Amino acid sequence: MISKISISRFNVYQVGSLVIALAFIAGVILMVGGSPLAVVTSMGAGAFGTTDQFARVVATLAPLLLCASGLLFTFTAGLYNLGIEGQIVLGGIAAMIPIRLFQEILPAPLVIAMAITAGALGGMLWGLLAGILKVYGRIDEIFAGVGLNFMADGLALYLIFGPWKKPGVASMSGTEQFSEAIWLPTFGKTEASPVALVIALSLLLLTFIVLRGTYFGLKLKAVGHSLRASYILGIPALSQLLSAFALCGAFAGIAGSLQVLAVFHRLIPSISSNLGYLALLIAMLSGSQAWLLLPIAFFFSALNIGSLQLPLSLDLESSLSGVIQGTLVLFALLGRGFSELNKSDLNKTVNH
Repeated sequence: MISKISISRFNVYQVGSLVIALAFIAGVILMVGGSPLAVVTSMGAGAFGTTDQFARVVATLAPLLLCASGLLFTFTAGLYNLGIEGQIVLGGIAAMIPIRLFQEILPAPLVIAMAITAGALGGMLWGLLAGILKVYGRIDEIFAGVGLNFMADGLALYLIFGPWKKPGVASMSGTEQFSEAIWLPTFGKTEASPVALVIALSLLLLTFIVLRGTYFGLKLKAVGHSLRASYILGIPALSQLLSAFALCGAFAGIAGSLQVLAVFHRLIPSISSNLGYLALLIAMLSGSQAWLLLPIAFFFSALNIGSLQLPLSLDLESSLSGVIQGTLVLFALLGRGFSELNKSDLNKTVNH
């Protein structure tokens, strides 16, 4: 009986928070002189109106899934890895190294495999650096991550305007495009790569299996619930924390390498495209449930791409999608917070 009451109240809070969020978003749209229905229609057309637009949604989905999957490891361990943006950038930088060295020497499939592997290693090392600062330097992972993001961006800019600049000129457009033979195959002439999508879905499935059905996942959860208690019980807490950072960094590094190989075909200053921060919101909304990542990531990917249509069809700023995203996340987290508080009060009442 108690279980049914708690589940019912949980649903009420979650549904109620969604209704309030949608009402708030509708109010904001009306305030800026738009029509909520017209905005939804326009964004839907912007995301799914043509094959090319839908392909862009799919192209954005792959790195989002990779980053959100990686973040589940750190979230499960009780860590907030805000350094994921820098880990994407380092993945992109590392992927460029074998491409620049071997694109004219080795077979294209081998160079692609080396670039993805290098991206994973680059992101992993950057993630481990954040973990080392957290574990041994006693620096909060949020501050360490943000600082490392700036360092990664600075390194990318140095390479673009320095050693890797285009012959005769340095440009914010990035380095010179590499050979088309190294580009990942796409669906037709779109940006969506089946290889990138398969990699993302495979690692999402791996994340689900590891967190739900392995001893490693169980130890991560123990560390996330109580670092001190897990240490007393004999769980190597510090190595678990470092492993979570390393896995998250590796996933983000792969996302960075796919941005290089499938989308931009070069290194650009904003190679991450803020996908790491968006993945943070997706991971938060999922409640650390890997099976929820795909639908939530697909929704936010469509929202992200569909918003580009707003200035064209309704004369509204595309940044409105940021307001919509932030509002949905804020109210969803508030709903979850109230439901958890209610569960806690209910448990106390039962125990008494």
